[in-house]
Order: sequence, then C-alpha cells, then structure tokens
Amino acid sequence: MALLDRRKFYIDGAWVDPATPNDFAVINPATEQEVAVISLGSQSDVDRAVAAARAAFDDFSQWSVDDRIALLERIRAIYKRRMSEFAEAITLEMGAPKRLSINSQAPVGIGHLDGVLAALKSFEFEGAYLNGDTIRREPIGVCGLITPWNWPMNQIALKVLPALAAGCTMVLKPSELTPLDAMLYAEVLDEAGVPEGVFNLVNGNGPDVGSALSRHPQVDLMSFTGSTRGGSAVAADAAATIKKVALELGGKSPNIVFADADLDVAVPRGVRHVFQNTGQSCNAPTRMLVESSVYDRAVELARETAEAQEVGDPQKDGKHIGPLVSQMHWDKVQGLIQQGIDEGARLVAGGTGKPDGMNAGYFVKPTVFADVTNDMTIAQEEIFGPVICLIPFEGEEEAIRIANDTPYGLAAQVQSGDEARAKRVADRLRAGMVHINGADMDWGSPFGGYKMSGLGREGGRYGLEEFLEVKLISCRS
Repeated sequence: MALLDRRKFYIDGAWVDPATPNDFAVINPATEQEVAVISLGSQSDVDRAVAAARAAFDDFSQWSVDDRIALLERIRAIYKRRMSEFAEAITLEMGAPKRLSINSQAPVGIGHLDGVLAALKSFEFEGAYLNGDTIRREPIGVCGLITPWNWPMNQIALKVLPALAAGCTMVLKPSELTPLDAMLYAEVLDEAGVPEGVFNLVNGNGPDVGSALSRHPQVDLMSFTGSTRGGSAVAADAAATIKKVALELGGKSPNIVFADADLDVAVPRGVRHVFQNTGQSCNAPTRMLVESSVYDRAVELARETAEAQEVGDPQKDGKHIGPLVSQMHWDKVQGLIQQGIDEGARLVAGGTGKPDGMNAGYFVKPTVFADVTNDMTIAQEEIFGPVICLIPFEGEEEAIRIANDTPYGLAAQVQSGDEARAKRVADRLRAGMVHINGADMDWGSPFGGYKMSGLGREGGRYGLEEFLEVKLISCRS
C-alpha cells in the first residue's frame, strides 16, 4: 500500500502544517514496515493549539446542555457510519487482529459515547446544597489530553467526549505509535460541527509535546493514560501551575480462584483475558492466585489454554492474537520473560523468542509461569504482554494478602461458587474495580484504580465530573 501522509495537525478547525517539520514513521507491527508518516510537534505547535482552545472556551462553555447533547448525537451518527475505518486503522497501526478491532477496539467509540450521553442527560449542573447555598458545576477550562497506543479509541473517547459534554475545550496528543485513528476522529468531530478551537490535535512524543502541554500555564487540567512512569512525569510537570491532574495508569491485577469455582470455566477465561489484545491491557488479570487444593489442575488448564492460543496475521479473521506494538516493547517483554525464568518461576508454556515460523513482526509466545512467588519481578512489574503468573494460596486471608501486595490497584477478579465469600473478599481488595465470576462492567461505569494505578475515574457520570469545577454561590435575603 502507498505510504500515508499525515504530517498535518488539526488546530482551530483546520488541518495545518507543523511549525517545524519533524517526520516520524508509523510502523505496522505485524510487518515491521512503514505505513504512514506523521510530524512530531513542538512547543510552538502546543502554544498555537492551546491559544485556539483558550479563545474558544468562553463561547463553548456557555452552550446549553441540549446543544451539547445534540452535538454528541451528531458525533455518534458519524462515528457509527465510519466505524469500519477506525477498525482498519487500529489493525494497521497497532496490530490488533481484525476481529478484535471490529468487535471491540472500534465499537468503544459508540459505547463510551452512550455512557457519557446518559450521564449528561441526567446530570444536575446546579442545585441547592443541604445548608441552602447554591452549588454550580462548571467546565474546568482548557484540557490537555494524552492517550496511549494499546486501546487508542477507548481512551480518546473516555477523554474527548466528557470534555465536550462538560463544555471544555481541549488539545489531544495521541500516542505517536498509533496516531491514525485519532486523526480520523478529528475528521468526525469536524463533520459533526465541533466549533473551531474546541478540539485540537497535535501529534508528538511525551518529552516534547506531552511535557509542553503539562507545563502550559493556560491548560487547566491534564488527563493522561499510560505508564505509571509517564503519569508521574505529567504530574511533576503540572505541579508548577497547580492544575488538576487525572491519571489512568498501570496494573498488576489479581484473579483469585477458589477451589469451589468452576475451574473448567474460570481458569481458561482468566488466561484468555490476559492474552486478549496480546496482553496489552492495563486491567488484565495477570496474577492468577489459585487455592492449593486445585492448583495443579489450574496449572494444567492454563497450559492447555496457552498452547491452544493461536498467534497470527492481524489482517486475517480469527480468534488469534497479534503482535506487540513495537520493537522496543517486544524487547521489554522478552526481558521480563527471561527474568521470570532466571528468578526460578516454572515455565509451563511459551517462553522467549517468536512463535515458530514468524520471523517478521513483533510476535510473542503466549506464556504461562507457575510456582511464582509474589516477590518475583514478574509478579510485581506490569509486563504488558501475553504472560500470566500462577501463584498458590492456602486460604482466604492469604489470598487477600497476596492480592493486595502490589503497588497497583486497578482491577481484581474473584472466582467462587460461594457468592457471600466472593462479595466478602471483593470488599477487602484494594482495587478500583472488582469482577466476580467473570462479570464485566457496563458503559458508563467508573474505570480507574487505587494507589499507583492512578487518580480519578473515567466513564459516565464519574468521568464527566473530572472535567467540572465546583462553584459555591451564597446568597441570603
């Protein structure tokens, strides 16, 4: 295919050239071939985009709720019409298999929009407080949005849509590894009639564009999704101007499997969840804690599931997983797999290197480690690949202790035939989201975590509130 030229930025309602050309190749991780060229932005580009957002804020912040609802509904209709283009872009730029892109990666742009719309339609922006004072919730201002490569549309939708719903203006910096879907989204917003300056897009890397946004004195909020290290950098850069910071970061989520669970369902489901998106999901349940009496059976089920997991061409239909996103990330995952071996974990399936016959592309073997102790590197660090660690436990108290023994606190899972115990354990887990027996969250539910997994929540009402300030109006007759 011809190389796509995507060097322009979307600023103040138009596609414009960067202040200084700085070409960057977008690589198809399945072929290691260049598929597009973008330009990496600079401080000057950020200044221009922030100025446009600041100029647009006074008018857009005064739009009525009905007008914002109508805008979101137009965005929904246009996105739905073009959704297949988003699926194709995500497969091309990050290697998500075709079926995953069509069924999961692209449709989130509709699901999260519906969650935001429902929240907006029921949200009370002004009301009387208990003591008779008036409380108003107002748009916070200009927002800097930094999104990752692993679920690119998911995070764009979770930031752009509530910002629009709140009446904020914004500058988006998508991952430079996966910019194509973000640029398509700019086209959708433009067609939907988002006013000039309300939404702006500048491509670039974290140290330059991301940092310039975070430090900018005219940016009122930074919303970042990515690594914990990246989130720490955003918070540090934002500190000097005392702006609000929302962070959705990493995870090392436990999946507690009790002996009374249906092992034949729970264990394969948990392993497949880790392997989905080639393990590149922050909420993946990568630590499977299994009650000792059924531990050997669980290890065997995990091995069988991993060995049955196919790895293949993302452009082909099927249940296979695709490559990792980049050479750098492949190297990191390989290093952590080797570290697991070196630290004494038992390799049950997979291991280092690429799957047989796959020479091009950043493909990795679906990997299972058993007899892992929670102090091992692979049990504490986020691998972000199709690698799962099985850890035995003796009883409920030990399971809870191991589950909470992590610097992260994004998600957790509990598998048990005893509903009361599952709920009791869920109540004691230090995580922002707990799933019992495979239950999943619905659109509009709050996504986010404790500890080093971040600050704030995304989705629905809770996501909308992140983009609002609280104003007290006290008036006594």
